[in-house]
Amino acid sequence: MAGNGYRDYFGLLGVDRSANADEIKSAFRKLARKYHPDVNPGDKSAEAKFKEISEAYEVLSDPEKRRRYEQFGQYWNQAGVRSEGRAETDIDFGRYSNFDDFINDLLGRFGGPTSSGFSTGGTGFGFTGGGRSRSSAINLDAEATIKLPFAEAFYGCERSLSVNDERVQVRIPAGLKNGSRLRLKGKGNLQPGTGRRGDLYLTLQWQEHPIWKLDGDTLRADLPLSLDEMALGGLVKIAIPDGQATINIPPKTSSGRVLRLRGKGWPNPSSRGDLLLTLVLKLPDNFSSEELELLNQLRKIRSVDPRAKWSNLAKLKEPK
Repeated sequence: MAGNGYRDYFGLLGVDRSANADEIKSAFRKLARKYHPDVNPGDKSAEAKFKEISEAYEVLSDPEKRRRYEQFGQYWNQAGVRSEGRAETDIDFGRYSNFDDFINDLLGRFGGPTSSGFSTGGTGFGFTGGGRSRSSAINLDAEATIKLPFAEAFYGCERSLSVNDERVQVRIPAGLKNGSRLRLKGKGNLQPGTGRRGDLYLTLQWQEHPIWKLDGDTLRADLPLSLDEMALGGLVKIAIPDGQATINIPPKTSSGRVLRLRGKGWPNPSSRGDLLLTLVLKLPDNFSSEELELLNQLRKIRSVDPRAKWSNLAKLKEPK
């Protein structure tokens, strides 16, 4: 610090002169934790250092004061500040019951947010402060949205995310529904200088699956069957979400019939839902010559008109 009263506020906070508001706030938060009087009881040099960095933050966090400081250098303070080179407000620890009150007062008076932000560390999760904040009681809770593939929602998974430079492992239980919320206690916003943390609330959003549709704890799907499978019936092996199953197709099954596989649906903590399969006729895009020959023979020998009842009901009688 120069002897002429000029204080290098950027140097005090250890940031470049081009530092933005977030960088200045982050630098102050780290230094405030280091020199906080409660962390250094009886250390007058630490208290003096703490006052200096608080003064620096007070000036650099205020756009107008920063503009005058950058423009006039050591003479910036001659308009509306004390002649000794200190900012408009000195720090009297005696009027604060604790550092929590001080930091709220300082950040609140000079436009700084009262809750710290999150560094997502490339996870793609957006964090926002939760609830309203007051000068005497800050809500440090935060929220984030995690997007999951359908399979990870079904089986459960672990995710790693960065919160305030801390790596947090999140275990997502199997079977949580779309829109479910998880609470991570003590992993929310960090209050500068105090180490106090709120909770982190994670909202789960998972991607739709091309086959499986969730209805409560029941999984539903359309199961395609061939013409012979529906006509003759028999055992059919099919894929289900966590493996394979063998189902019995009754003979002369019509398209639209629903079969139930109990306990093969969506997992939940106490049990597991059912799996409902709607049987649907699936004809090939191209028939082989042998298949076409057999179908022509079937046409010739078919004994039932599939539209007999339909024809009688479909034609409307003209009223007299």
